[in-house]
Order: sequence, then structure tokens, then C-alpha cells
Amino acid sequence: MRKLLASLFLGLAACSLGGATALQQGAGSQWTSPGGDAGKTHHSRLTAINADNVGRLGLAWAVDLATTRGQEATPVVIDGVLYTSGTAGRAYAFDAATGKELWRFEPDVDMQVNRTVCCDMVNRGVAVAHGKVFVAALDGWMYALDARTGTVVWKSDFIEDRRKGDNSTGAPEVAGDVVVIGMGGAEYDVRGYVTALDLETGKLRWRWHVIPHDPKLGPQETPELEAALKTWDPNSRWDIGGGGSPWDAINYDPETGLVLVGTGNGGPYATSKRSPSGGDNLYLASLVALDPKTGRMKWHYQETPGDNWDFTAVQPMILTHMAIDGEDRPVILHAPKNGYLYILDRRDGKLLRANPIVRVNWAKGIDPGTGRPILDPEVADYTTGPKIIFPGTPGARNWHPASYDPATGLYIGAVLDMGNLMFMSPGQKPARARALNNDAVLIFTPDVEAALPTLPPEVGDAVRKLPAFAEAKRNPATTQIRALDPLTGKTVWAVDTAGWQDRAGVLTTASGLTIHGSVTGKLFVRETKTGKLLKEIDTGTPIMAAPMTYTVRGVQYVAVMAGWGGGGYPFVPRYSAAYTRGNMNRLLVFKLGGGAVTVPDLLPPLEVAPEAPAQAPGVTAATIARGQGLFFGNCAICHANQPRSITPDLRRMQPATHEAFNQIVLEGLLTPNGMPRWDDILSGEDADAIHAYLIDLQGKTRADEQDKRKAGKPLDGPSLTILSNY
Repeated sequence: MRKLLASLFLGLAACSLGGATALQQGAGSQWTSPGGDAGKTHHSRLTAINADNVGRLGLAWAVDLATTRGQEATPVVIDGVLYTSGTAGRAYAFDAATGKELWRFEPDVDMQVNRTVCCDMVNRGVAVAHGKVFVAALDGWMYALDARTGTVVWKSDFIEDRRKGDNSTGAPEVAGDVVVIGMGGAEYDVRGYVTALDLETGKLRWRWHVIPHDPKLGPQETPELEAALKTWDPNSRWDIGGGGSPWDAINYDPETGLVLVGTGNGGPYATSKRSPSGGDNLYLASLVALDPKTGRMKWHYQETPGDNWDFTAVQPMILTHMAIDGEDRPVILHAPKNGYLYILDRRDGKLLRANPIVRVNWAKGIDPGTGRPILDPEVADYTTGPKIIFPGTPGARNWHPASYDPATGLYIGAVLDMGNLMFMSPGQKPARARALNNDAVLIFTPDVEAALPTLPPEVGDAVRKLPAFAEAKRNPATTQIRALDPLTGKTVWAVDTAGWQDRAGVLTTASGLTIHGSVTGKLFVRETKTGKLLKEIDTGTPIMAAPMTYTVRGVQYVAVMAGWGGGGYPFVPRYSAAYTRGNMNRLLVFKLGGGAVTVPDLLPPLEVAPEAPAQAPGVTAATIARGQGLFFGNCAICHANQPRSITPDLRRMQPATHEAFNQIVLEGLLTPNGMPRWDDILSGEDADAIHAYLIDLQGKTRADEQDKRKAGKPLDGPSLTILSNY
């Protein structure tokens, strides 16, 4: 009966939307977009792999992707060919049944863009249409590749101003005769936008800006930006750009004919510094609906007005139908960073439901009449002093795709219940081109207590008095795969993951299976109704991306991209397979009756850090302290200085690296390896100070590790950490 009603609802919805084709509930034998179907439900109608036989699931084929950076894409399968993307916008095509490589493409990326990539050289997928594979490279070039050969049909530069910190990590979206792509860089100096390129030629068709430009420069590009300008201080930090970059969620809705876009956070983070007189700062942290023919906005809904907390709204959207208040509605299911799960009507953006799914203290709730959050500035305004905010900047949800199973009505995805301490440094800072401009200190709640002794005394004293401090000590973080009732936000079932950095995408199937990975290197198959574990496969490679499934000649396969990376990528958690076995990125494909997965060997034991060279003449404690500040203002986002990081541990530099230090930092000696040059921001004196700090740190690390070796303690036990540098 429930399935019959659902079918009737879909038919009625198609009529109510002007005869448009109703969304298919889940993918079939093909997986035509990274989300599987047009609604990006990450749900499959396939049933050949089920609870009765999943114990026989094994490896069908695998591909070594020859990189150690993050893998976040979900593959696409059309007509027996598997297409996927990887590091920096590489693209691949394989025979989906055998794994035979048909072609691979590597864009010529300007690695100087790494200066503005906060969260790794990742890519979240390709679009396939009209015989072409569309992939966006990290440095903001869109490539249209011949789907049969991988040769370039056209390429187009979609970056508006290359003097800024723009970059690209998202998947393109085909909407009629255009391909739409967003961009990233809100923490740097960008003004966010989405771009539509002609599908056949790559020519610019339209560009929609998220936020206004400086009104002193003349009229805004669109009427909606003129309206948005009223929500900004005329003396806003236009020199920094404002942020808002839509770096992920873009959906084309074939029922309404609208392009739906999630926008990013403000920059710098605090509204009081970005827009001193306040305001909602449209269209930050919003969902917007655009006309794919013209780029004009049809509706908007702002999830976090006046964003203060890096609460992006770019997290994946799911388009489906639900019976709400006695009426079938075409809806968006959306769980952004800010801790709420929203249901909006896709036709007009009307809020239908908004419920918290984690601890939330920045707002007391969402007003159902206005759709606005009920702010709690006493708790959440960190511009007046340090505050512990729930949820934290990593977000209650992030880019890891969730799945919607129409049979059970469950929304299943990775959920992080964690906060962070935030506080500001005084005064306005000058804009820094292609450099971090967020101007806020962030410490995640699992680290707050340990960090207190390293903070300025007045900050530490204020933190201890916060009501949220006790809550942060009681439960610093909980990370789970959760099955949620989207109408209420209530958890139906949940399973804990290995730690707060252990989040992964989800696949559900009509046979009642939920499949997801873990950064521990495991692939899990669960019963959708209960979360009961049915099958576990150890791959030895971290899995963050969402699995997908397809059939070729009647055989069902499950595929997943594997490799640690993304936000916080240098800080490899100890429970990650990347920490113990390295980060050999792979594409793994499974089928019933498949074989065992080859698990990478354990990494060799750590060696004591090399002896540091002598400090240069004239280096003082003040020099080292200055270098420390410069390091954490420019370098620490990529260099974790931990022994198993996937970027170099600078406490273990060899003599040749020390000798070439200024050439690397200022002259771009290692730019081909992804290390950009910094001579436009850092002087020779700055580089010398950073080097002095790292020499000092290397000497301390060596002494610490020698003591551990003598005591028989592991070298990677508790040691000098980033906390000592706040």
C-alpha cells in the first residue's frame, strides 16, 4: 500500500509541476550522476545483492590511483563504462565489469592554487552528457572530454579573477544546455559565484554572484544583488571579498526546471568584522534557486543569516517527494553544517520543517513562521569574548553524501556532534591576497581542555567560566552513522564511528542494505531498518567517499573511491588506516563471489627525528616566536608536523631541505610537487624566522623522541602537538 501511495504521489506531483517528468526514486542499472539519480538520493533500486547473500561480497577489481591525496568522488556508470575523478581534477574511464582502463586524463594544474585550497586537492566527481565527460580542475578550468577517448573537446577558464583565492573541488552539474560549476576559497579573499558554461562550446553563458560587490564600484550585476546590498554594511570588508563560495551542492531539478545551489560561509568569519553594522549578509549560507537559461534567482532561503561560525550551506541536497501536512510536496532534504535538518518545498523555497540533529547552542531554534533562527548571542557571540559553539566548524554534516531510502523514509548519513572554542584577535587586519583572512582562532572541543595552559591567561580564565565548557568536557564529540526521520530529526538508529574525523558517504539499496566506509579502512554493509552489521570488509585504505552500485550484463557491482584527505587532511588520525598502512589511493569494486582485497603492508617503525642544524647567527627567542606566528598564520593549514601526515613533517627535514628552505618557500622550487611559492606575502626575513622556528621545533622533537626511545615508549605517543602553538 505504501509503495502504491508513493506512486500516486509521484504522478500527482508531475501534474502539479506542469507535466514535468517526476524524479525517479533511486538509480537503476546505471548510476548517471555522482548522486545516482536526478534527486541525488544515493539510493539504488537494485536488489541482487541482499541480506541473504551479502556475506559472499568480495573484490571484483581494483585500480591503484597512484596518489596519496584525498578521494571524495562517487563514480558514474553509463553503458558499461565507469567514469570517475580524482586528485586535482584527474579523470578516468574503466570497463565497469573488468576494470580495464579505457583512458585517463590529467589536467595541467597550476599548483600555485594550493595556496588557497583549505581542504586538500580533492574532487567530488564528473558529469556525463552528450557524449562528453565534464570535470573541473583544481585551478578552475572546466574540461569537456570525449567520453570514448578522454581527449579534450574544449576547456574553459571559469575563474572570474585570478588575483584572488578561487579554486574548484566540486562536481559539475548539467542543466539543460549548460554545465554549472561553483568555486571555493571563502576563507581567503573571494567573492563567491556559480558559473554556467555552454555545453557544446564552453563559452560563458551566465555567472551568478552570491554577494554584492563594493557599491562604490557602481550598480550590482542583478536586481537580487541590489536587494542583498541592503543586508550588508556599505562599509563592509569588500577588499576581502565576503566569501560565500558554493564549493559543493549544486542540483538541477528536472521537475521545477531550477538549478538549486548551496552557498558558503562569510569571510572573515565574524559578522562584526565583515559587515560592522551587522545584517543578514545575503546570500551567504543559503539555498538559492536559479533559472538555468538566464542565471536569474527565483527564490532563496537563508539557513544562517549573518553567518558568524563557518556554517556553510553547501552540504549535499537530496530532492524527493514527501507527504507533509496532508499534502504531497516536492522537497529538498538538507542538513548543512549548522546542526539542523531542513525540509523545503522545491517550488518556492518555503520552509516545511527544521529540526536539530546535534547539540546546537548558537540558536534556540528555528521560527516556523519566519524560517529564521532564534539567535542566542549571549552564548554564541565570540566577538565579545571566547565562546564554545555547538556545532563546530567541521559541521554537523559536511560534504560526505547522505542517502534517502524511500521505502523506510530514512535519511542516513554521517553526523558529527562536536563544538569548538572560538575567539577573536583585536582590531581589523589588512586584506591578504590569496591568503587566509578568517581572523578567528578555532579549537575543537576534544582539544579545548588540553589547550587551556597554552592560551593567554585571560582567555583561559574566560573559557573555564563558560557554561558550555562543562558540556564540552562531558562529551567533547560523538561521530555516528545515523538513520534519521527527516520530519522530526529524531534518530531511529545510530552506530558509532572510530573518532570525530571518521566520516564517510552512504549508499542504500532497495534490498534493504546500507553501505558505507570508514577511515579505518573498513567497508560496512548494514541492514537499513536497524543498522545491524551484515558484512565487514577490511581494505586497508581509508574510505570517505560514498559507495555506489550498478549492473553490467546482469551482475551487480558496488564501487567506492578510497583514500584519506579533505578538511584537516594533514592531521591523520591514529585510528585511520592511513596512519598505520599509508594512504594508497584506490578505486575498489566488489561483486558476489569476488576475492579478497589486498591490504597494504604496515608502515615501518618511526625513526628518531634527524639532528637539526645550528641556528643562524643572530637568531633569538623573539625570532623563533615570530616564526611560530608566521608558521601558524600561513603554513599550518597544510603542515601538521605529525609523524604520519600525508604532507611533509617539517620536524624531520633532512640537511638538503634545510639548505634549500628559502628556495622552496620563496622561489617555488617544489611547486610541481604542490608546494606553492610565498614571496608575494613572505619576505626573506619572514622565511628565515619560520625556518628558525622549525629548527627549534626539530631540536625539541629529536630530544623528546630520544627520551622516548630510551624509555621504550613509542615515538608516536603523546608529544609536542599543535596545541603548544596556540
